[in-house]
Formats: sequence, structure tokens, C-alpha cells
Amino acid sequence: MQIEKQFSVTGINKPAVLANIARALADEKVNIKALIITDSKGSDVMRMVVDKPDVARVLLSKFDSPVTEANVISVDIPNRPGAFAALAEKLSRSHISIESAYCTAGGPAGKAIAIFQVPYIEQAKKVMLEAMNRKPEKLTTNVRAPQGRR
Repeated sequence: MQIEKQFSVTGINKPAVLANIARALADEKVNIKALIITDSKGSDVMRMVVDKPDVARVLLSKFDSPVTEANVISVDIPNRPGAFAALAEKLSRSHISIESAYCTAGGPAGKAIAIFQVPYIEQAKKVMLEAMNRKPEKLTTNVRAPQGRR
């Protein structure tokens, strides 16, 4: 479980925008760990977590689409029915709002990656660790202070 930087890019639902962003990241060897694109009443947003946020920040600033950043919790969960639900329910019972959430469909060793954007990261981390029957650990981070455009 760690804190990651999530990039949200709006205006992605135009020809070639997604392809150009994906190619720019690939050319710089930036791996997309998790990604979701939503479209609600003409307002489209791509949210993604990558392995090299500093590189992604620079690349994304070169596109015409607005970009914002947020800290999110990234947690490996079993790739089985109910794993995501158990964490969401535990957060709900602890009165922690989930502002945004999504997960991958599976990865190495049968694990999926769940991404949670919540207002109180430290409290949410403790609740999720309890739900996963783990001892509290120091929350690692893959986040650096933003430089340039947000």
C-alpha cells in the first residue's frame, strides 16, 4: 500500500488525444499502472497512475488538455470477487468518503491494483490495513512536489 500521484486529464475524448498521450508516455518508458476514462454529459476525464510521475508531469504539460494531480492510495488486492467491495465497505463504515476509485483487472501473482482517492489518506490507510488484517506500516510514497503546471 502506498501513496501515488494520480493525474487527471480532461478533454481526452477528442481524436488522437489518448493515442498521443499514451505514445508520449511509452516513448519515455513510463508505465501506466492504472487508468480509467469517464464521460459524463460531455465532460470526459482520464485518471491514471504511472510509475514515473515526474516524467509524466512534464509530458502531460505539453498537451493542450488541462491536467490536475491528486494523491491517492494504491493497494494490491486479490483478484477475486469481493476484494474491492471489502475495502470500500470498510471505508464506508468508518465514514470515509471515496471521491474516486477504480482498479485493474489483475496483475502479477493474481493481484489487482485498487486506487482510492479519499480526503483523509492516513485514516483511510489504517482502516484498509485493518480490513486486510495487516499490521499498520509506514505508508510509502511515490509522490514528489509538483513542478510547473498542475
